[in-house]
Amino acid sequence: MLQEFVSSPHPAPGPELSARLAQRRKQLSGQLQRIKAAKLPVLVLFEGWGGAGKGRLINRTIQQIDPRFFKVHSMAVPTGEDRRKPFLWRYFNVIPEAGKFVFLDSGWLDETVRARLEGRLDDDEYAARLESLNTFERQLAAGGYLLVKIFLQIDRDEQKSRLEALAADKDTAWRVDEYDAWQSRHYKKCFAAYDSALETTNTAYAPWQIIDAAHKKRAELAVCTLLTDAIEAALAQRPGKGLIAQRQFALRPMPLLADVPLDKSLTEKEYDETLKKLQAHLGELHNRLYRKKVPVVIGYEGWDAAGKGGNIKRLTAALDPRGYEVIPIASPEPHELARHYLWRFWRALPKTGHIAIFDRTWYGRVMVERLEGFCTESDWKRAYNEINEFEKELTDWGAVVLKFWVQIDKDTQLARFTERQNTPEKQWKITDEDWRNREKWDAYEQAVNEMLQKTSTLNAPWHIIESVDKKYARVKALTIVTEALEEALR
Repeated sequence: MLQEFVSSPHPAPGPELSARLAQRRKQLSGQLQRIKAAKLPVLVLFEGWGGAGKGRLINRTIQQIDPRFFKVHSMAVPTGEDRRKPFLWRYFNVIPEAGKFVFLDSGWLDETVRARLEGRLDDDEYAARLESLNTFERQLAAGGYLLVKIFLQIDRDEQKSRLEALAADKDTAWRVDEYDAWQSRHYKKCFAAYDSALETTNTAYAPWQIIDAAHKKRAELAVCTLLTDAIEAALAQRPGKGLIAQRQFALRPMPLLADVPLDKSLTEKEYDETLKKLQAHLGELHNRLYRKKVPVVIGYEGWDAAGKGGNIKRLTAALDPRGYEVIPIASPEPHELARHYLWRFWRALPKTGHIAIFDRTWYGRVMVERLEGFCTESDWKRAYNEINEFEKELTDWGAVVLKFWVQIDKDTQLARFTERQNTPEKQWKITDEDWRNREKWDAYEQAVNEMLQKTSTLNAPWHIIESVDKKYARVKALTIVTEALEEALR
């Protein structure tokens, strides 16, 4: 793409350019209330050469926007803590709420190209990273986000001149780092790397816009024109409409819930002896996980009163409390509803060497949100592949991903509901919503069966935990966890 870009001559700016710029600024300011009313989230990514003027252009652009409507994030070189999370973690973290802007000063493209140039990504890793970027951008676009990607282009001489001017002034010298200087000395090599990455990540749903940044005021007009036109188009038709994933995943066959035998049980003695051994072993494995920096993500789904809480309690009893977190997932809060549905799960991911245990998960999208009408049919149908992609990101990162469906029958649920309702200290566990959901048992079972069939991938398969006998369920889950961790630690 950069190979095809030709810089045009830049005559001195005249009153016509200033008038056009003033008109575009006014248009951008006038679009704010419409963006808010339409609940359109706008993510503007500024990439480009060191010294190209990303900070200045962001500053000039946001002057037209009410400060309550935007945030600016400078995505500097990732810290040590950042590197202990999946690559996309810090970018998912900063996506905007519906009806607001986020401006990024550099981002995922620059970080990827830099890692490639510094030899931290080999050929396969680099190709996988670019595929991840396209997936991330497609998920945002399909979720209704307007994603504007801008690359600021300057030639070698212009970059050298700007960097020298910045370095010569003691008040701006801090803006030139070693990488900027290295980039200037190796302009041709960096040009080829940027060109390749731009070409690979230039998609119909998130195209790159290359702007000639040699003339500052013309660049400002180009950015403002691009942004206002993109907003008008998005307000007329929501971005990503009808966009679906094309990626296919190898799946592990799963039985229908009705075909799962639930007559498995343990005696009290078998349970006590086995539980003690498994918990001791899990405690040892946790220490090794921390030393080897292996992250673990465990998700629990299942029927109300199936025993998820007791199962999690026996699991965490074996773990160092400094190295795990249990994340209970309830109905999303307003600030969560205002973002992509996976946002709150990306934010809660563990760092390397730690364990995150989700009590209910991202699968709510294809169960409760589907059945209660909290999302559209196209939303939940698209989610199967998006969830598979999310979990593939985690396993490619090196995480152990374990997913448990805790299974009971309808009679067992009724008996446990009745016990909770008739036992004062357990009444907090039973709600009117539990009884209402029970009336939709058949619909939920159909949705769960479809979920199991479409998301039990080879890298993140489902495990059905028979829980009519809670003792058996706890031992089975612990056995699966310890075996999976042993395999990962090998």
